[in-house]
Amino acid sequence: MLCVCSAACSESEAADSASKAGADTAALHVPSPEWQDQIIYFAMIDRFDDGDPSNNDQGQGEYAPQDGRKFSGGDLVGLTRRLDYIAGLGATALWITPPVANQWWNTRAQYGGYHGYWASDFKSVDAHFGSLDDYRALSSSLHGRGMLLIQDVVVNHVADYFHYSSWRADAPADGFHLQPDGGGHSAPAQPPFSHNDARHKHQRLEAIYHWTPHIANLQDREQELNFQLADLDDLNTENPTVRRALRDAYGYWIREVGVDGFRVDTAFYVPPEYFADFIWNKDPKALGMAQVAAQTGRNDFLLFGEGFAIDRAFEDSQMRKIDAYMRDESGRRFLPSMIQFPLYGTLGDVFARGHATDELADRIERTLVVHAEPHRMPSFIDNHDVDRFLASGSEAGLRQALLAIMTLPGIPTIYMGTEQGFRAQRASLFANGWGSGGRDHFDTDHPLYRTIQQQSALRRAEPALRRGTPSVVAHQGSGPGLIAWRMDYEGESLLVAFNTASHALLADRIELGSDADELELRYSLLGDTPSLQHVAPAQISVQLPARAAYVWKLHNADTTASSTSPDSAAADHPLRIDCDTGTTTLRGRAAANQSALIVVDGALDRALPVRASAEGAWQTSVDRSDWLRPGTQHRVVAWDPQARQASNPCLFNADPFWTVRLHQRDTAGDDRGPDGTYVYPKDATWQGHRTLDIRGVTLRSYGTALQLDVEMADLVALWNPAQGFDHLALTAYLSIPGHDSGSSLLPLQHASAPAGFTWQRRLRVGGWSNSLTSNDGASADHEGQPQPVGAQLERLDDGRTLRMTFPPASLGWPRTLDGLAVYLTSWDYDAGYRALAAEPVGHTFGGGAADAPRVMDDTAVLELRL
Repeated sequence: MLCVCSAACSESEAADSASKAGADTAALHVPSPEWQDQIIYFAMIDRFDDGDPSNNDQGQGEYAPQDGRKFSGGDLVGLTRRLDYIAGLGATALWITPPVANQWWNTRAQYGGYHGYWASDFKSVDAHFGSLDDYRALSSSLHGRGMLLIQDVVVNHVADYFHYSSWRADAPADGFHLQPDGGGHSAPAQPPFSHNDARHKHQRLEAIYHWTPHIANLQDREQELNFQLADLDDLNTENPTVRRALRDAYGYWIREVGVDGFRVDTAFYVPPEYFADFIWNKDPKALGMAQVAAQTGRNDFLLFGEGFAIDRAFEDSQMRKIDAYMRDESGRRFLPSMIQFPLYGTLGDVFARGHATDELADRIERTLVVHAEPHRMPSFIDNHDVDRFLASGSEAGLRQALLAIMTLPGIPTIYMGTEQGFRAQRASLFANGWGSGGRDHFDTDHPLYRTIQQQSALRRAEPALRRGTPSVVAHQGSGPGLIAWRMDYEGESLLVAFNTASHALLADRIELGSDADELELRYSLLGDTPSLQHVAPAQISVQLPARAAYVWKLHNADTTASSTSPDSAAADHPLRIDCDTGTTTLRGRAAANQSALIVVDGALDRALPVRASAEGAWQTSVDRSDWLRPGTQHRVVAWDPQARQASNPCLFNADPFWTVRLHQRDTAGDDRGPDGTYVYPKDATWQGHRTLDIRGVTLRSYGTALQLDVEMADLVALWNPAQGFDHLALTAYLSIPGHDSGSSLLPLQHASAPAGFTWQRRLRVGGWSNSLTSNDGASADHEGQPQPVGAQLERLDDGRTLRMTFPPASLGWPRTLDGLAVYLTSWDYDAGYRALAAEPVGHTFGGGAADAPRVMDDTAVLELRL
């Protein structure tokens, strides 16, 4: 192999090149693919598989598979030997967490660098993960299967080696402290990043780092770009020396290993202009990534950035921030791609938490407006930084969400463990790793593995699903239920339809937006074949079972396909509704003595039976108590199930009126645990705040819907949380009238509820969490059964109050809220409630035994009376 080295190549690089003489270089370097046709599998190296146990323990106390904070033993050899498993899903690319040498143990945070994002040397493979040859073997094995290798990279920061006890911008040496890690190292191993002591004049002026403390205000763009994210030492990416060193380091992996693309961690914390230099710089001593890749035969080296930002429903400011990292207003290009985080947020809300499907319809439409190339932007439903989908959603909802990313623009990305039904964020797939339960999880017969396999095959077979443009043809604003879109590409069209509700749905008058008169069923999530009916040209009606999803190919009648011609509707069907939307009384006409069902928002399980008089008149009343979103239109039809005919629709507007039922103040400063002995963690981000101090609770009702406002002493957002706050997890326990049994345990909190209180619903909310569960299956170490309709969470404009809204369906459709009781607790959560110890360190609370209650503050049991 010809080694392409600059004059700045180190002796180690030359040695590395020499050591692989005779290697199959053709397998290391392959042409770039059409990225929109790919499916990515994302694996954390340490948690995937242990192929070489000899590298597990490096002797610094950093290896402990029973401890989720430490290394578990996964490595590059483990990935290589499981490639058939990954390929079997239908994945065509493997994205791995950073394989580079990391800080192994942070003594201040009391956490390990098993994840790979705390670099010590950007140009060496971490000893826990294997050798350079192991990495090359992974690359060549992937390429030999026609697959691709994507490496996670970090340009914003290194590990945490220094911090400030006090800080002044004009005196960066004052208050500066180096922090030795578990191996006694106070600096990265690699120059120039090893020049990290602000007290040394030469190093300070060299300015490899921004000499700054941690971010205290993410709304301050100066802090976002130049301060430390989570105490990680922030690189000065405006410095030409830093830029050159990073290009040199990451170009190395393209040349020497054959990496095909990069995922760029924490892109938002670096100026977008930096990436133009990183990708296209033509300095012969350290070429940009596109230039290095071109030398290896790759003409489309994909870099996609992480911009962790989630928009609220019907907003797109975060989408536009993400897009600004791909191009500016003049069209200047930066990163070729970014991850679709706002879509991720909407998919979770709609498919896991039961939000209205018009939220997803709006997100799809905004995606086409805001982003120029959404087909090249990875989409996902699970990742390693947030609660998994199954923490708040059902397996049925997960299957639907997977189908959504397989049928919308983007590069579908599957996070390891999703295919095995994992609920924990970073559990291991191999038996000896953390969170595995003592067994391997490489089951190719798992139902979710099979589902992804089938959906991948569908996407592979239909170019319109990979390259087409979506047009939303049906959705509803009332809650979970119907959403459908058509994918069009080069004269072919496919219709994708979902029922996101946990009940059967009447989907009447779906507009196909096409003159197709035959529909070929290409995929059914439940394995059934629905009966379709034409009710007008390019318009169909269909009954969808609970949590169903279908993909049809649209054909004209003269095409040759095994397709279904929908039945035609009778034009003279007598069923009618008089649309007087100013009253709750609904009147209509039907045939004499005819029976029908009044269906609101398609919900067949809650349909009201009516019977016409001998004169053909009927009337009934419409219950509007679950119409919670002001201005939302609710659709009402009369349905004849025998004839499978629907009346004309009537549209009603929601206008909820909430009534305050209880307002209770909570004692200030009582956030000290059950016995008044607890103290906050020592990490600097906790200092100066009382984020767990509950100050007041307000309960409101509208019909049998509940609204819970919780005022806190402080709400902070230091780590760009999706929900607008962090350093807080509120857990609300609800006792619902009409239930004879419930649970008194507080799952995962090492505690029980106050005497006499039992709960049937439990809501845990945090910066990246919104999980509503029932008491079914709840225990000391299990949160219970996720509910198909969740609570809606909002941070109010006062900056101190969180609002949680519970639709009647989320509470199990109670007959009344009279006697409902609520009990609230506060703590913090990160892949589990944070640890408690006698002495506080890092993000560990102090003042209690390890198995003492995880409750910093709580309320009395609050009872609602009507």
